[in-house]
Amino acid sequence: MRLYEWNIAISAAFFEVLAHFEVTLRNALHERLTVLADREAWWSAPGLTFTPAATDMIDKACAEMTRRGTDGSKGHVVAALPFGFWVGLLSAGGRCNYEMTLWRPGLRRAFPGYRGTRSALYLRLNTLRLLRNRIAHHEPIYRRHLAADHDTIIELTTWISPGFTSWVAERSRVPALLAEHPLSGSPRCDDQP
Repeated sequence: MRLYEWNIAISAAFFEVLAHFEVTLRNALHERLTVLADREAWWSAPGLTFTPAATDMIDKACAEMTRRGTDGSKGHVVAALPFGFWVGLLSAGGRCNYEMTLWRPGLRRAFPGYRGTRSALYLRLNTLRLLRNRIAHHEPIYRRHLAADHDTIIELTTWISPGFTSWVAERSRVPALLAEHPLSGSPRCDDQP
């Protein structure tokens, strides 16, 4: 029972940190997409093409705004797009070739502190997406290398907004909860995705 309770607590703490990161990521990518499309409603710009999965997410977000009776302003649509959408923009993009159409022309500028490749960044982001999904579906995360996951969130936040990183790190409950891990005092890493 102690492990179950700890898993709930650490999941909640991670969800808080991931929420800060998700907003940071989507705001940075939204800003760069706005520049690329030369309009705030970049999702309807003729010059930008997205994968079928991304287009479906955009359509669902816009439909949700219509259903709610909102004006579909950029803030509403951007907030309605899921974390997977934002992470997916850093994928290869299939036939859309995100490397050439999104990353090089502008999305790389959303990560001023990053010097690596788009594909390496995508792998790091996708690991966080998988962690977030496990938490959202109330699955256990105690077997993951949670200290490394937390370090990844902080590092990625630094690459986007160095000034915001200390604010996030200071408020994170994750390190204190990691010190209370009921199995060994530190997280296990045999279930890392």
